[in-house]
Amino acid sequence: MGARRSFTHGAAAILALALGGSAVAGDAIVADGARAPTRPLDQRIGHTDPARYRQLAQVHGGAGTMAFAPLLGADALSTNLIFVHRGVIAPHSGIGQHFHHQCEEMFVILDGEAQFTVDGRTATIAGPAAVPDRMGHAHALYNASDRPVQWLNINVGQTKRYDNLDLGDSREGAPLDRVAQFAAVRFDRDKLTPRGAVRMRRLLGPEVFTTPWAFVDHVLVPPGAALDGAAAPGISEMVYVIAGAGEAQVAGERAALRAGDALPVEVGTTRTLRATGAAPLELMVVGVARDLAAKAAYAATLPPR
Repeated sequence: MGARRSFTHGAAAILALALGGSAVAGDAIVADGARAPTRPLDQRIGHTDPARYRQLAQVHGGAGTMAFAPLLGADALSTNLIFVHRGVIAPHSGIGQHFHHQCEEMFVILDGEAQFTVDGRTATIAGPAAVPDRMGHAHALYNASDRPVQWLNINVGQTKRYDNLDLGDSREGAPLDRVAQFAAVRFDRDKLTPRGAVRMRRLLGPEVFTTPWAFVDHVLVPPGAALDGAAAPGISEMVYVIAGAGEAQVAGERAALRAGDALPVEVGTTRTLRATGAAPLELMVVGVARDLAAKAAYAATLPPR
């Protein structure tokens, strides 16, 4: 069967989850196009909760089953973050090959290993790792192991609209390349470099993405230290807590952070992320620009890589 727009149970459920929140009614527009939040900070943070996971089969025409729930929806930020999903992929299960016309995403595995596919080329990658799936490029994920894999998906669009085109290919038994023929990054603490009190590394820059997606950073905050400041002008952030415990202070509000949390930070908002536990606070920081012009202005400030 040829490529088709999928409204199967799995894909329809993803669409429902992606569109599960609309812009918060009554939010005021403030400087730089940002939206003034109407909910307290602790209610805006998404928490990983397996009890909320929804069990789905044949997601995008993939094999087996997986379970997941949204951490953040399209209402989380004024920028074009569409969703952040967190879940688990069962053994010998996955997400079938598909692509998006006007949004792009990044599959993340937090443990184990999985077979990632981009444009029909497949390679096994050990976690914790991420693969960016650019707009218009087919992608899939398959857990060929006998153990569940912890999974995260981040989706950013040209607009807040989600779309997909499924290819009817589960990628079960796909031939494997010894070396991945696509971009892939690992969350490797040994590769982080000092930046003041914290250690960090830019994993993916603005040149990787077609949408207003601006960057992906890996950050490690030692116990008692903090990541301070604000993102660059015109940039919002989604901060995912990979490990550790901490406290977020955003525009004067405070809230606790724990592993599995997703924190939205609006454009132009200051934030302090402090490690409060005995172990470091490990973060993935995703930047999403207000629009492509703001992304270009941000990219122009960066040193050559």
